[in-house]
Amino acid sequence: MLFNAIESSADHHPLIKKLAVFTLLIFLCGGLTACVSKNIKPDVPTAPSVECSCDTSKIAEKVPADVAPIEPVLEPKVPEAKPTDLKVTEPKVADYGLLKPGRWEEIDGLNQDDVSLAWPAWMQSCSTLINRPMWQKVCNVATQLNSQTANKPSAEAVQAYFKQNFSVYKTTNADGTESGLITGYYEPLLRGSHTKSEKYSHPLYETPSDLITVELDSQFPELKYKRVRGRLVGNKLVPYYSRAEIESEVSPFKGREFIYIDDIIDVFYLQIQGSGLVQLDNGEQVHVGYDNQNGHAYNSIGRLLIERGELTSASASMDGIKNWAKNNPTKLRELLESNPSYVFFRELPAGLPGPLGALGVPILAERVVAVDPKFVPLGAPVFLSTTEPNSAKPLKRLMMAQDTGGAIKGGVRADFFWGAGFEAGKLAGAMKQTGKIWVLLPKEFVLPK
Repeated sequence: MLFNAIESSADHHPLIKKLAVFTLLIFLCGGLTACVSKNIKPDVPTAPSVECSCDTSKIAEKVPADVAPIEPVLEPKVPEAKPTDLKVTEPKVADYGLLKPGRWEEIDGLNQDDVSLAWPAWMQSCSTLINRPMWQKVCNVATQLNSQTANKPSAEAVQAYFKQNFSVYKTTNADGTESGLITGYYEPLLRGSHTKSEKYSHPLYETPSDLITVELDSQFPELKYKRVRGRLVGNKLVPYYSRAEIESEVSPFKGREFIYIDDIIDVFYLQIQGSGLVQLDNGEQVHVGYDNQNGHAYNSIGRLLIERGELTSASASMDGIKNWAKNNPTKLRELLESNPSYVFFRELPAGLPGPLGALGVPILAERVVAVDPKFVPLGAPVFLSTTEPNSAKPLKRLMMAQDTGGAIKGGVRADFFWGAGFEAGKLAGAMKQTGKIWVLLPKEFVLPK
């Protein structure tokens, strides 16, 4: 369920700073108070600087009269591909006001889980968190335990480590309730080619050079996590191309393709999942990952099909929507274009053990969840108590909060990573459970008053 930072500096591009202020004024007129009070779900790197790499000489000077002002889009910020290059900053402690002190005895299912299976994922978290003061001590202790046990501590040793070094917090919702929605996601396996053909005709695009991102919080801290994206037309920042424009027959993106897929609905779902494996005809697998987004708000096609009476709530799963698409090929293009949001990808380094999560580390199947980092610190261990998809069978596991997602908003909200491939996709598509979440934080952590 992963933008090249644009540096906000008049020395690099004085226009962008003006555009940020211009955009802010539009935003303020639209209702600043309402917007900043929304639950937002970004990753939490430091406010990046800005730099425009676009070639404005090729852009028309006149802005169309019907171009609407750009409004801020709230999204996760995504780390670079190499974890060693990642710099993540802890959000303000006040952001964690929905965490309530808990007790180890309250965690439902802790003693039934083999918590040692989550240890490799925790060590991945520590590869980044060890550079942050709040986590340094516990990660150093974890490294010592790892070396003492040849990287394979027992379940008893892992549980003892967490109990000795961490305190328990219950996640809650804004209304004080302690249960929330638990969904699933996966890494899809697609069929593709580096060469366009009749079979492989649906491209994945790299991030275009004329896509401009303005980080509003670089100049206005009260607008933390808010950004706008667009393109320059003359000296105006206007909305970037929509999905319909990008996928049109006269697309401005010709020549920016880096791989082609055989199924347009698979491309659409790849954009939702954020990363995937592309199987080439020669047997090679290419790992692709999220790189950027066009700035348009996401619109659920499943919800639209329900509103139109094409599907019921029960049948509007990923499989249900795919089946609808196969049975309604003449309606498919219009349906997909109803969601103007569009994701750009990049080819990831070969040999990664898994897709990169928002923390910037490879994520482990069935031991990682995506969370809203406004309420749960990214990288933190969490204990999830829910049920398996379409079942009452308990699913109670120690997990790591290493990812984020566009629909993952709120305190008690998580997206369970099922892994890669068809079976993982079936489980992810069917998962819509109720659950509870406990967050484990270093004992030095102090809750806001």
